[in-house]
Amino acid sequence: MMGAIRTAGRNSKASLALIAALVIGCQKPAPSGEVSAPPPARPSWFRDVTDEVGLHFVHDAGPTGDYFMPQIVGSGAALFDFDGDGRLDLYLLQNGGPNGAPNQLFHQMPDGRFEDVSKGSGLDVRGYSMGVAIGDVNNDGRPDVLLTQYGGVKLFLNNGDGTFTDATKEAGLDSLHWGTSACFFDYDRDGWLDLVVVNYVSYDPDRPCGTPRFLRDYCSPMQFAGTVTNLYHNRGGGGPVRFDDVTVSSGLDFVPGPGLGVFCADFDGDGWPDIFVANDAQPNRLWINQKNGTFKEEAVRRGLAYNGTGRAQAGMGVAGGDLKGDGLLDLFVTHLTDETNTLWMQGPAGQFRDRTAASGLAETAERGTGFGTVFGDFDQDGALDLAVVNGRVYSALESANPALGPFWGRYAERNRLWAGKGGGRFEDVSAANGAFCATPAVSRGLACGDVDGDGALDLLVTTVAGPARLYRNVAPHRGHWLLVRAVDPALRRDAYGAEVTVESGGRRQRRWLNPCSGYLCSNDPRAHFGLGQAERVDALEVRWPDGSRERFPGRAADQVVVLRKGDGQTLP
Repeated sequence: MMGAIRTAGRNSKASLALIAALVIGCQKPAPSGEVSAPPPARPSWFRDVTDEVGLHFVHDAGPTGDYFMPQIVGSGAALFDFDGDGRLDLYLLQNGGPNGAPNQLFHQMPDGRFEDVSKGSGLDVRGYSMGVAIGDVNNDGRPDVLLTQYGGVKLFLNNGDGTFTDATKEAGLDSLHWGTSACFFDYDRDGWLDLVVVNYVSYDPDRPCGTPRFLRDYCSPMQFAGTVTNLYHNRGGGGPVRFDDVTVSSGLDFVPGPGLGVFCADFDGDGWPDIFVANDAQPNRLWINQKNGTFKEEAVRRGLAYNGTGRAQAGMGVAGGDLKGDGLLDLFVTHLTDETNTLWMQGPAGQFRDRTAASGLAETAERGTGFGTVFGDFDQDGALDLAVVNGRVYSALESANPALGPFWGRYAERNRLWAGKGGGRFEDVSAANGAFCATPAVSRGLACGDVDGDGALDLLVTTVAGPARLYRNVAPHRGHWLLVRAVDPALRRDAYGAEVTVESGGRRQRRWLNPCSGYLCSNDPRAHFGLGQAERVDALEVRWPDGSRERFPGRAADQVVVLRKGDGQTLP
C-alpha cells in the first residue's frame, strides 16, 4: 500500500510534478494547444440511494493526530442474507478501537429500506475491525461471520433468530496478528469450509513516521516485517465448530509478506482451489494446491508476482473474472496513485501476462490509490465492467474535498468506473457516473450484489471516517440477465468454489462462486450474468467443488435460478 510511494518519495519533485499534472475532475484533458471536444453523452449507471433506503452509518476511524496505521487501512462490509428471507442485508465495520462505535448490522425490509438491528445481535462488537468473510462453517444452512481485526479474528455463529454467538476461542481461531482480508473455501474438498486469513505487518505504534517532506504521516509497510498468511482447516464432523491451524504444515509459513487482498479459485485448471495473496510493496504470492494438504508458492513461475516491468507494487484489492470468454480466470489488482493498477490475463492455461496497457485500463484521466474493486456486468451487455474505489495513504499538499475537514480531505480521491468492450478491453466512463466517481473520499471497501432484487448489480462503498454509500444500478436499456445460486443439498449451503458457465446467444460466460473478492469485503454469493439481447439461456454447466460436473437445461432469461447438485445431467 504505502511502500512504493516511500521509494518514489526519494524523487519527490518528480512525484509532485506528476500529481500536479493530473486534472481534478473525471474528464480527460485535451493535448496542449488543442480544444477538447465534449465527450459523447453517456447515461449514468448508478444513483446514490443511501438516504432514501435509511442506511445511516458513519465510519469511526478513531482520533486523528497520532497517525495510527490501522486507521488508513480502513474497514470493509458484507452483503449477505443473514435471516434467509431472500433479501441481502448489510454488515458494516468500525475501526475506532475498544472504546469506539460498534459494528452495525442492517436488515433489509420488504420495502427495500434498512433497519439497524445491531443491538443485541452479537455482531455489535467494538475494536479495530478490518475485514469480513461470510460462510456456513457448520453446514446448518445459515451464513456465519468471520471478522478480522488489528489484533486477531472473531468467528460468530448464526443462531437463526437474528442473533450470533462468538465462538472464536472454542473454534481455535485465537490470533494476535493484524488480520486484513479473509476467505472461506474448501481446500481439501471434504465438504467443510476452511479459512484463509491474510495478515499485514508487525506494526509498532510507538514508531513515528513521516514523508519525504519531513511531515508526520502514516507509516510505510516497509518499516515493519510482514507476517504469514494463516490457513485453518475445518475439522467438520457435525459437532462443535473447530479449526486446526495448518499454516506450518501446509507450507504457507514459507514466505511471509504484508498481505492485504486475497482471492481463492482454481488458478491452474486441476479442479482444486488455490490461494492468491496481494502483498503491499512486495511480490504477490500464488499458493498452488498440491491436493495433499500442502501448497506450493508459484507466483513468479506463473507471472503473477510482479507487473510487466518486473516491479512489485502496492497490492490491495483483487478482482477476478473471465474477460475474453475463453473460460480462463483473469486477475486485476489495485495499486497506488503513482503506480498503475494491473490486469493479468491468463493464457495459455495456468500462465498470466500483464495486459494493463493493451486493455485500456491505463488510459484514464485521473489515477487514484485503489482499494476495493470488482468485475461486474453493470449494463448487462455480456461484457464485464470494472469498478475501483480510491483514497490516498499519504497526505496530499491540499485538500481534495474540504467537506471532509482539514485532515481527511488531504487523503481523498475519486472513484473510477470502466465499461467493458469485450475481449479484455475497457473504456473509462467515470465522467458519466458522477454519483459514483465525482466526489473525492477516502474510499476503501467495495461490495457488489443485487441489493434491491431487480436483477442488476448494485454497489456498497465504505470510506475512512465517512459514511457508507449504497449505489443503485439505474443503467437504462440494460440487457437481459440471469442470477444463479449454486447449492449442494447434502451440505445445506452455497457451493463455494463452484464454477458456473452459461451458454446464451452463441457465447459462453463463466463465473467463480465465492463472495470474498475485492478488499476487506464479502459480496453477493450468487453469480450474475449479463445476456445482452438474448432472451433465453441455452444451457448451464456447473463444475462443483468436488470436481464433478453437471449440465442443466436452458431457460428464459431475467430470473433468479437455484441449481442444486444432483439435479443436472452428469458430465464426464
